[in-house]
Amino acid sequence: MIRKSIAEIIGTFALVFCGTGAIIIDNVTKGGVTHVGVAITFGLIVMAMIYGLGEISGAHLNPAVSIAFTLAGRLSLKSLGVYLVSEIVGAFLASVTLRLLFPTDEFLGTTLPAGSAWQSFGLELILTFFLMLVIMGVATGSKEQGLFAGIAIGSVILLEAMFAGPICGASMNPARSLAPAIVTGHLENLWIYLVAPVAGAAIAIPTWNFLNAKK
Repeated sequence: MIRKSIAEIIGTFALVFCGTGAIIIDNVTKGGVTHVGVAITFGLIVMAMIYGLGEISGAHLNPAVSIAFTLAGRLSLKSLGVYLVSEIVGAFLASVTLRLLFPTDEFLGTTLPAGSAWQSFGLELILTFFLMLVIMGVATGSKEQGLFAGIAIGSVILLEAMFAGPICGASMNPARSLAPAIVTGHLENLWIYLVAPVAGAAIAIPTWNFLNAKK
């Protein structure tokens, strides 16, 4: 379990460091990365971590995914606690590192709704629902691994960040949103990015079970 914990810390650190780092650098360079580049960065880093760490911990990198796997009976309740702590620690380490590297950046990639709170809540719920359905389809047990798992999951994240990012931030990940929000003190509307992804991932489990039930 120690190896799995370390893998989740490293993987979530990489996700938040590269993903929110791309947002920060895009701001610093006044559009040098572009919105498309940010979306691609999120998709590629998740893909890379799945291939790099998938066989060790499953590379969840996301508390909503870990909670959903527990609801699906693919991850024990005891292991869930370790995964959640590890993912949050990895995210915080990334945001603190980015704060040291970019001390003048106000938001550090914090996810904030461009429209109403409920609009972003609905988007985050639906986006995470789709993401979890894909993960259930390619995961083995609680592990996101296999030849096409990284491509499938990374592509969904890239796709959803591409079209929904400008409105809701397309977080789909409580740890990714929690860390920069607390480090910068921008806690407004944080509840959206804690509740909606967990709800969306949780709803995906009975949906998946129903769709795949044997007659």
